[in-house]
Amino acid sequence: MSNRTDATPNDLAAQNTGPEASDRASAAATARGASETVAPDALVDPEAVSHLPGPGGVDAESPTQAATEAPRPERSRSASDDGDGPRVDIPSLAHTLLGSWPEARLASRALAGRPDMQRDESLGMVEHRQRVFEQLHKLVENGQVHRAFPTRLGGHDDHGGNIAGFEELVLADPSLQIKSGVQWGLFGAAILHLGTEKHHTAFLPGAMSLEVPGAFAMTETGHGSDVSSIATTATYDPATREFVIQTPFRAAWKDYLGNAAVHGTAATLFAQLITNGVNHGVHCFYVPLRDADGAFLPGVGGEDDGLKGGLNGIDNGRLHFDDVRIPRENLLNRYGDVAEDGTYSSPIASPGRRFFTMLGTLVQGRVSLDGAATAASALALQIALTYGSERRQFNAGSDTHEEVILDYQRHQRRLLPRLATTYAQIFAHDDLLVKFDGVFSGAADTDDDRQDLETLAAALKSLSTWHALDTLQEAREACGGAGFLAENRLTGLRADLDVYATFEGDNNVLLQLVGKRLLGDVAKRFKGADAKVLAKYAAGQVADRAVHGTGLRSLAQTVADLGSTARSVGHLRDTDTQRELLTGRVETMVEQLAAKLRPAGKLGPVEAAALFNDNQNELIEAARAHAELLQWEAFTAGLDKIADSDTRQVLTWVRDLFGLGLVEKHLAWYLIAGRLSPQRAGAVGPYIDRLIARLRPHAADLVEAFGYGPEHVRAPIATGAEQARQEEAASYFARKREAGELPIDEKTLKARAKKIQVS
Repeated sequence: MSNRTDATPNDLAAQNTGPEASDRASAAATARGASETVAPDALVDPEAVSHLPGPGGVDAESPTQAATEAPRPERSRSASDDGDGPRVDIPSLAHTLLGSWPEARLASRALAGRPDMQRDESLGMVEHRQRVFEQLHKLVENGQVHRAFPTRLGGHDDHGGNIAGFEELVLADPSLQIKSGVQWGLFGAAILHLGTEKHHTAFLPGAMSLEVPGAFAMTETGHGSDVSSIATTATYDPATREFVIQTPFRAAWKDYLGNAAVHGTAATLFAQLITNGVNHGVHCFYVPLRDADGAFLPGVGGEDDGLKGGLNGIDNGRLHFDDVRIPRENLLNRYGDVAEDGTYSSPIASPGRRFFTMLGTLVQGRVSLDGAATAASALALQIALTYGSERRQFNAGSDTHEEVILDYQRHQRRLLPRLATTYAQIFAHDDLLVKFDGVFSGAADTDDDRQDLETLAAALKSLSTWHALDTLQEAREACGGAGFLAENRLTGLRADLDVYATFEGDNNVLLQLVGKRLLGDVAKRFKGADAKVLAKYAAGQVADRAVHGTGLRSLAQTVADLGSTARSVGHLRDTDTQRELLTGRVETMVEQLAAKLRPAGKLGPVEAAALFNDNQNELIEAARAHAELLQWEAFTAGLDKIADSDTRQVLTWVRDLFGLGLVEKHLAWYLIAGRLSPQRAGAVGPYIDRLIARLRPHAADLVEAFGYGPEHVRAPIATGAEQARQEEAASYFARKREAGELPIDEKTLKARAKKIQVS
């Protein structure tokens, strides 16, 4: 049954008459009359080929005379301006995209728009670090960074609003965002979530006020994502009632720590807790680092990580400890405590569950990176699409006008699908943030809720940070040489966000975590199941293989379409069909993987590990497919939040572009698995092209709805300067042409001479 919300009269007519009239019009507009300007023999005549429209062609007139008249009007920013399509309600859509905490986002954007809070590209590393540290004090004065802390200490107990505001700081300077995250989202949050009331009273005021700049000392040179294997120890000495902190070898040094190189005077340090000869696993401790003059305390040492590939406003460094003693009370003991006599106790009996519970309280780092990466992608697309709608290059069907580069299909293909993915991420991130707030506010804080949050954060953070790097790079290339200038921000943002893919968890490791959760869910379905249930499942698997594996499903699709491309397209754009395709891929991948790994339960540790390793890549791909499905589902649910019908129509096209883009990316799988017939598979790419042509007139509206003003964008190529240059050049050539002062092009002169000879 169809749930289509994008049907128009032209769409319905297409089911009987072929491609939609609106698509034909869009395609014709995009081509700009190319079919009329290319002679049949152009395919073989090298001289004629040079006149083909698009990049690489040579103008009939001199290249410097291409824009000899005022530029042709831009395509309407909204199709309805010409009365032939829906129009985006930009203010309404912008409010929707702000999500569940609009006030917090807008307040943070106001901060990010202040020049004194923004990055100064002229500064070297030392000066940049100092500027960011001074900006942290301004954040304290503003008070927004205290949202998540207890009201009794001056906070607001607003966990979702805190993250929503924090993410927007990436617009000012990613170094500012991450350094503030180190101070309040990691150092302060570890005290808040892993400590108890006595720690809150003793340590949080200094962390909140920045009187005590802090480091978050978890990662070691030898262990990053594998936190459970870190080598730093905290051994309890009952004689002095102190813990002794020790880094036993070089690989155990704490590394890549923000605030460690210069500013940090204390750290929340993770170490193996040892008491009475027993290692109780990783716990967190509050450890002073430096004195009032900035010198390391006895037994503490460190190094500066120096210049990095990005985020050079943060003083990352290394720390090591040699018999550093701290009071017993400095153990942040919410989940594990040591009595004066050395007796260990914990409210969580299982060491494994205790470890994951402690780490789960710090999930906000992954949540915030998902949002910040999405914001950076949106910013990059606003820069690239604005520039692309003004920059002109090459002639396409005209001897006097150059083409706006966003009117080239390839340019649209480069940017608009990434715009669709960014929209999907915005809706998915708000769902994640609501889930996060529910857990940390206590409104929905069961074990299952926390596991769901951890899985969701791992899945979305991985995809969004990879997408940000891909989008920033493509946006840079799409802007040509202008995109490579530091003033246009794309290269700087790309460098700063590079590490987002590996900190707070390497993306591949995080997706492995997601994959294991998916396998665990499959296992739960059959735990304690009787023979009848298992037999029914087995029969279903056999039936599935019979339908998909033998091509019966593909055959049925071909028969149903009856040779009509329009029918294939109509099926693909159906919401239920997209859901079925995306869901079916995840379920099939997970169930096949579960079947392959099922023998591991009967194997020894070495053999079981080898079997898992043989299927690790499939596990990660299944997890990625699951994350893509989550984004699509969030986008689809988000369409219901759009009250204006025209805006919902356009957003439905954007959602379809995202969903069918996923199908196109994995088209080989759908064909091999028998989920799509060759005819329907062949219809995916052409229909995506038609969707892109539909969305071209709305591109400017869709990026304007992100809500970023000039004070946030701060890229000269996105200010209208390019349009002004184009108009200046066009006016110059128009005057010259009118005055008859343009020189005759050599090719034109030769053509005239040839014509005279013939006559």
